[in-house]
Parts: sequence; structure tokens; C-alpha cells
Amino acid sequence: MSIDARPGTTTVAVTATVNGRPESRRVPSRTLLVHLLREELGLTAATVGCDTTSCGACTVLLDGRSAKSCTLLAAQADGADIRTAEGLADGDRLHPVQEAFREHHALQCGFCTPGMVLAVVSLLQENPGPLTEHDVRHALKGNLCRCTGYHNIVRAVLALDGARQAG
Repeated sequence: MSIDARPGTTTVAVTATVNGRPESRRVPSRTLLVHLLREELGLTAATVGCDTTSCGACTVLLDGRSAKSCTLLAAQADGADIRTAEGLADGDRLHPVQEAFREHHALQCGFCTPGMVLAVVSLLQENPGPLTEHDVRHALKGNLCRCTGYHNIVRAVLALDGARQAG
């Protein structure tokens, strides 16, 4: 599927590294990053849940930091390094955050999971730890989960951080 521009619509060139691969597309200037990822690049883990940055389902890593792709223009990501949930695993080997979510049953329906996982990756990169339950809950406050009550998500992050601290 491709983002089509109406006649007379201004377009922009967007070049970025997405999940380690260089990507270039010409899109209408008002294209949101989430739509570029989903419709142009076929990366569907980032999901539009609210269009207001409230739910976090669209979270990606933009230059290593957690970002909500539903309110960022694709043009704002020009030249950036973007990582989506699809780009975390190493072949068949899950990323440690994904593995912790699996091991601690930190997902149910899966709608929020890609955004939660990327928010946690960002948290762990920005905070060498050790983390407290408050740290984790505070970092995830912009990502909504309507299924888990966050208990297992927090437990997964703290367990992973504990293992990271132990070396």
C-alpha cells in the first residue's frame, strides 16, 4: 500500500535509517511518521490507537529515544535512526526486553506491547539503574494497557533490570 498525494499536494523527501536499513520515500508533506512506517514500509507494529499521543501504541525509537509516531511528521524524522518493534529481535532471538515480557506474561492482547517494549528499551538505555517500581511506572505513564494492569509489565522490567545490575 502506498501513500498517495492528491494533485497539487506538496511532497517531501524523507530519508532515514529504519531498523538498520536506509530508506528513502517521497511523501505528502503532512504524512505522519506512523503512516510512513505502516503504509510505505510495511512495518505495522507501531499502531494508531488515539492520534493524540495518549496511548503510546505508536511508540518508536527515534535516534534512540522513545517517540510517539502518530504526532510526528515523517519529514521531522528525515535523517533520523528509527527503530520499530520489528527491528529489535536478532533473527529468531528476541531482544532482552521482549524476552522479559514473554517470560513474565507482560502482555495479553498485544495491542500496546510494541510501544511498551520500545518505551522500556528507551528507559533502560537512558537509566543505568538500578530502577525502582516508581521509575518504571513513571517511564510508562504515556503508554496505556487496558488488559494487564501493568503489574506484570513492571515485574518484567524490574526482573530484567535486576539481571542487568547483576551483570
